[in-house]
Amino acid sequence: MKMARALHPLFVAVLASCLVAALGLSSGAADAAAGRKMVGVYELKKGDFSIKVTNWGATLMSVVLPDSRGNLADVVLGYDTVAEYVNGTAYFGGLIGRVANRISGARFTLDGKAYRLFPNDGKNTLHGGHRGFSKVVWTVKEHVGGGSSPFITLYYHSFDGEQGFPGDLDVYVTYQISDAHVLSVHMNATARGKATPVNLAHHAYWNLGGHGSGSILGEKVRLFASRYTPVDAALIPTGRLAPVAGTPYDFRRPTAVGARIGGLLRRGVTGYDTNYAVDGGERGGLRRQLRRVAVVRDGASGRAMELWADQPGVQFYTANGLSGVRGKGGKVYDRHDALCLETQGFPDAVNRPNFPSQIVRPGQVYSHDMVFKFSF
Repeated sequence: MKMARALHPLFVAVLASCLVAALGLSSGAADAAAGRKMVGVYELKKGDFSIKVTNWGATLMSVVLPDSRGNLADVVLGYDTVAEYVNGTAYFGGLIGRVANRISGARFTLDGKAYRLFPNDGKNTLHGGHRGFSKVVWTVKEHVGGGSSPFITLYYHSFDGEQGFPGDLDVYVTYQISDAHVLSVHMNATARGKATPVNLAHHAYWNLGGHGSGSILGEKVRLFASRYTPVDAALIPTGRLAPVAGTPYDFRRPTAVGARIGGLLRRGVTGYDTNYAVDGGERGGLRRQLRRVAVVRDGASGRAMELWADQPGVQFYTANGLSGVRGKGGKVYDRHDALCLETQGFPDAVNRPNFPSQIVRPGQVYSHDMVFKFSF
């Protein structure tokens, strides 16, 4: 997804100082309950597979696994320290909400009432506004770092009116190593008091050759989607569903990411930033079945990733907005150095009645499951 406008420098300075203080206190004699609300880094490890998560933005910081020769590498882009995520604009590994992707005109009408949101992408709202769920401190509810099924559960209370959205919302996300080289991400949210749109997404930047290893244009991708949602110049869906057949968007068979990207570049588009309608994924209301969404393979390392999820759409993004971003270990990330597969409801669904609804009524529970299966 396109990177958002940077936060105001004064806000960043104050927030960064708070983080430093919090990190310092967490290593002292603060009680455990208070410590869970401070910003920290938490590891889950099972054999040669490990991940790190911070409760700043419920962010996935690293995913380390072997290649076909047994060499370990971190396959997600990001930063070395939590503080670097505070003013980052790429949403590296963040948990996106209250509504992922774009809302046209930063407004919508629900149950006869008009709501105005914070515009942070021109006149539109992107990824929940300037301070979405990836820019807040989550509470660590439970953390089991090892054993047969290590996991961490994080919680955030989004208040009525936050970024303009109606109603209180209780949000949970659990990262779990559920099997050998299998990472599951479970998100759920319960609306309190008012109906509200909810569309959570996970925004990891993947490079199966290892972060900082260069372009992903040679990686092969298969998407289980025969249609996509065309967009206008501001990346707002037109409301149509179009077939991928005969277009540069066709990944129904395993295809190198760069094989047809020239067709986009010639039109002045810098890469893929496209919502696909997952085949069969529009059925089931707020609770849907897991379906195979995508398979990614890296020939050099031998690594492969299979993604299953239960949402109607997936945003395929080729890191078009990266340019000279200094990341982990001093590596510099540029355009097309990673790909994102953000399972989601359709963008701007709150303003598109023909799209699957993302409205959650009071007492209802929104649920979103993703399963990443790695092999090598």
